Amino acid sequence: MPAPLKTMADAIRVLSMDAVHAARSGHQGMPMGMADVATVLFNGVLKYDAARPDWHDRDRFVLSAGHGSMLIYALLHLTGVKAVTMEQIRNFRQLGSNTAGHPEYGHTPGVETTTGPLGQGLATAVGMAMAERHLASRFGEALVDHRTWVIAGDGCLMEGVSHEAISLAGRFKLSRLTVLFDDNNTTIDGVATIAETGDQVARFKAAGWAVKAIDGHDHKAIKAALKWAMRQDRPSMIACRTLISKGAGPKEGDPHSHGYTLFDKEIAEARAAMGWTAEPFTVPEEVLKPWRKAGRKGAKARKAWEARLASSNQGPEFRRAMAGDLPQGAFEALDAHIAAATTNPPAAATRQHSGAALERLVPAIPEMIGGSADLTGSNNTIVKGMGAFDAPDYAGRYVHYGVREFGMAAAMNGMALHGGVIPYSGTFLAFADYSRPAIRLGALMGARVIHVMTHDSIGLGEDGPTHQPVEHLASLRAMPNLNVFRPADAVETAECWKLALGARATPSVMALSRQKVTPVRTRAVEGNPCAEGAYELVAASSEAKVSLFASGSEVGIAVRAAEMLEAEGVPTRVVSVPCFELFETLKPADQARVIGKAPVRVAVEAAVRQGWDRFIGSDGGFVGMTGFGASAPDTVLYKHFGITAEAVVAAARARL
Repeated sequence: MPAPLKTMADAIRVLSMDAVHAARSGHQGMPMGMADVATVLFNGVLKYDAARPDWHDRDRFVLSAGHGSMLIYALLHLTGVKAVTMEQIRNFRQLGSNTAGHPEYGHTPGVETTTGPLGQGLATAVGMAMAERHLASRFGEALVDHRTWVIAGDGCLMEGVSHEAISLAGRFKLSRLTVLFDDNNTTIDGVATIAETGDQVARFKAAGWAVKAIDGHDHKAIKAALKWAMRQDRPSMIACRTLISKGAGPKEGDPHSHGYTLFDKEIAEARAAMGWTAEPFTVPEEVLKPWRKAGRKGAKARKAWEARLASSNQGPEFRRAMAGDLPQGAFEALDAHIAAATTNPPAAATRQHSGAALERLVPAIPEMIGGSADLTGSNNTIVKGMGAFDAPDYAGRYVHYGVREFGMAAAMNGMALHGGVIPYSGTFLAFADYSRPAIRLGALMGARVIHVMTHDSIGLGEDGPTHQPVEHLASLRAMPNLNVFRPADAVETAECWKLALGARATPSVMALSRQKVTPVRTRAVEGNPCAEGAYELVAASSEAKVSLFASGSEVGIAVRAAEMLEAEGVPTRVVSVPCFELFETLKPADQARVIGKAPVRVAVEAAVRQGWDRFIGSDGGFVGMTGFGASAPDTVLYKHFGITAEAVVAAARARL
């Protein structure tokens, strides 16, 4: 006789205890508490096929409470995902295993997103649900018709990003999204109520969600609630009242059993209470068999979907979009724009040049979905005809995120991970501090997301030091696997957009000016010079005595300084540095070629020096910022802080 659901849930509990105990670290409390909910979800409700955990129309399952990673690893193993073997469970949290301390996207088949930083899983899932609805509108529900399920805990809902995500999902009526709240009143420090008095059910309801509260250990109530969620016309939240470490004897319900606290005696008592007699890391056949059956159940739905895809005239386009391939001729209009901007250089801010590039890109690449955190006119991120993403049809390609930078960045991660969408959205560069945790997680996951960040220096002027970024470029450049582009003019801006869209496994930041910039690329060249990250823009009249390095709006200053030095008889070259990260990918010989042999090197950027010594050395000259900015027109500020061609010339002279 097949094992009852309780025994199947106990398999999750026992594997969680065994793995955490063997690793001497980890969290068995949440997996044990939510084992009943997860068991019901994975047995007949969740649409998945363990043999093909990556098929496109599967339901997405996000464990936002990523510290309880043994829950998802146990589920993947029990349902039959081949990569998650019992040996991997034994090696939980060990080097080289695919069962890391927190679930990692791309590391473990079946893990939809990296979680662990609380709240971000929920916010990322909102993006997945948005992508599903948009693609369903584009390709039809015969090809795109799935749900997103999230398990979140008290900590997730305390994090501020949860507020942004919940309100955004409620506004867009994302009915295919369900949050299963592990309502166990537990945090690391003790009961959650030592720091929280809010009513989470009322909070979700106020944000436009359908809500229900249940006993998270009552299998019938769980199944009924899951079916109820699937009938709602808005996102749904089910508060599942659970006991942390359910089944762990005296530790059951103890807030301090959140992490590694079950030792040999407690584990023995828990096993006895469950009637579990199998050896550690052993699941009896009568328990494993129904789990594996559950893992195969979705194969029929998958095969039916594959047949629909094969017979659909949209099949080739759908496959291309989901593979992340750009359409043929994606850059034809942009290349024509580059040619025109070279021969007839426009004088404008790089944020405006970015808007002009998007006017050529968005019509050519239907996967591009734009947006802004309530700064559309300033960010220049909307293109005529995009339409607003909104209920009921979701066909629009522009998202009004409201003032939710963190939620916006996390949602873009979710869209990119879902596939079929290339998200970009805007805010001010100073507000990268709000979205930074999601930018970091996107970099860790290799999500193709483009963060358009305008007003990139003191050049934004009168809004003053609260809005003027000085340390942000250095801070973002320090982040691994993040391309920070700071283009100098219309041509470089368009070239950087091509590079950002071509970076399949690296997110990008486009740092763009508010003020007009001097056109510097006025001659046609072969290829895309920005692809090297740094390149010689202006050659010296003879063997160079000075090399000037600059990015963005300061490249024009460097060019003017070079002209002044050349007029004094000092051969000077200018190197434009639109992307530090791409420069670092060059071979050492190519890096040396770009840096050159000039004995004097000076860099200019309206930001702090950090990072520039890579080009100028510790004894090189730097013209830039050493503190915060001030409120005044941009031209006044550049003179006030000494970021001028004259200052660059003086720095070079002092070293000649």
